[in-house]
Amino acid sequence: MSDRSDTIHNEGIKRIQTADSVFLPISRDVFEKLYLSPKHPSTSGELRKKVGNPTPIALMGFLLASMPNACLMMGWRGAGGHGGAVIPDYIFFGGVVQLLGAIGEWLIGNTFSCAIFFTYGTFWIVQGTNLMPFFATGLQYSASGNNLEGQTDPGYSATLGYYYVTLAIVTFIYMICSIRTNICLFSALFLLVIAFSLFAGSEFTLALGKEALAHKLQIAGGAFNFALCMPVWHIFMVQMLDAVDFPISLPVGDLSTVIPGKSQKAKARQSEE
Repeated sequence: MSDRSDTIHNEGIKRIQTADSVFLPISRDVFEKLYLSPKHPSTSGELRKKVGNPTPIALMGFLLASMPNACLMMGWRGAGGHGGAVIPDYIFFGGVVQLLGAIGEWLIGNTFSCAIFFTYGTFWIVQGTNLMPFFATGLQYSASGNNLEGQTDPGYSATLGYYYVTLAIVTFIYMICSIRTNICLFSALFLLVIAFSLFAGSEFTLALGKEALAHKLQIAGGAFNFALCMPVWHIFMVQMLDAVDFPISLPVGDLSTVIPGKSQKAKARQSEE
């Protein structure tokens, strides 16, 4: 009789088991607030308990490169020069710091955030090195072999435009994936898709010789770039507050329950059997 009661009791526990309970000790909403990655059984290793969270490090690097870039794209207070004054910022904060954060995400098994930080970390290194004479990116576009002259060639602008188009496509894929994370990350990636698209349009328009319209598109791209920094700043603040066990916990808009994961659905089916 006792064995039968235990069986019924265990069956009842099995039936009421939720998707969250299989991901203990960190719930989905808390996990995605800390790591920007959808909670997955493969990310429940022991290493994340022994090392620091690399996500805020990478976010800090992104913000310290992206916000100055947004301001100079809009030409605030006379900022400009294609960002020449902040080339080290692009390379070290935007590039190196994000790549270090990406490696940290990779080590603890966060594939999604790892891919994001590797992508945009490399993007900022490209932005910085593109402005350095050593790399002479405009050399092939100048008949006289002048790098700066080549960077004003229509072919140079058109080619660069396709680079931004590709970045917009990659970011769009990240945006779709972010539906399983939180509103802040989704909105940042959504705005980034628009920003990259506007920068692509600016380069294509410049290739056609329409400088005034190209400048307007650049300003619009800078505005969206600035706007996307706001939700990223919020995520960064949330993570730093959590890092010091601050008594106030800010929301990021959990989306983890909007689209249940494949492993969650499989676990739910097993619990119903």
